[in-house]
Amino acid sequence: MEPNLRSAWSDALSALDRDLRRRGAAEKTRRAYGIDTQQFAGWAAAQGALPEAIEPRLVRRYAALLSERRMAPTTVARKLASLRALCAILVDAGILEHNAAELVASPKRPARLPRTLRPAEVFALLERIPATTALELRDRAMFELAYGSGLRAEELVNLDLEGVDFDGEEVRVEGKGSKTRFVPLGEYAAAALERYLDRARPALTGPEPDPALLLSKSGRRLSPSDVRRRLRVWTRRAALQAGVSPHWLRHSFATHLLEGGADLRAIQELLGHASMSTTQVYTRVESSRLRSAYARSHPRA
Repeated sequence: MEPNLRSAWSDALSALDRDLRRRGAAEKTRRAYGIDTQQFAGWAAAQGALPEAIEPRLVRRYAALLSERRMAPTTVARKLASLRALCAILVDAGILEHNAAELVASPKRPARLPRTLRPAEVFALLERIPATTALELRDRAMFELAYGSGLRAEELVNLDLEGVDFDGEEVRVEGKGSKTRFVPLGEYAAAALERYLDRARPALTGPEPDPALLLSKSGRRLSPSDVRRRLRVWTRRAALQAGVSPHWLRHSFATHLLEGGADLRAIQELLGHASMSTTQVYTRVESSRLRSAYARSHPRA
């Protein structure tokens, strides 16, 4: 790559990363945007194109190349979203007049409904976790909270002790983009947390106390992969289907609220969704369930 090309693209990618940091984007998000835009930069530079040469035809050619490589529509859509963010920075800097990537449609993503557990399956899973050892007490509290408050795995492990308000019956959650929200602490989750704090957490605390609510056996903050690994253990023991993830519990939380008559706007706030369109997927879950019930039950379905 010619020095001027390398320098121009390096400056553009650095500007994007600075903007993502400024907006409080998660490390995982910044890394994904960085990889996607670096790949585009490498391809564009190979065509001899500078950042100011990004125009719709160039973006379409790149999208077509990704499709030819048999990348999934969701992957292509994500890479185009990263490119739109890069172009937006170049527009702000006066390098581009228009965001060329916004003029290129993303491939249509296959409609996939969130995977959920039935209430009886959730109860079977949670009741299968005994309350004998410190790790069992921690896991019961962790998954009661995951389902009872609809938390992501990342949100669970980022919880600190001071974030739980038993008197106010709520939990302070740091969500995506460092956005704080308060979610209700249900009766079962509160009871499980109190047992964990009284009987288990003191035994897990190391010589240097960690502010994390949920501790590993070495006294450190858990990672999202720890949450997923422990859930696999308990789903096997509860004889549930393979592949159950923490997000299934979050999807189940939202779906069961909707089935119980909760308002969609309230569910959006509880989940911390920035857009109502993200939350509306659960109405399709409910609609699908009703259609299945109709097909099974109506004599002329």
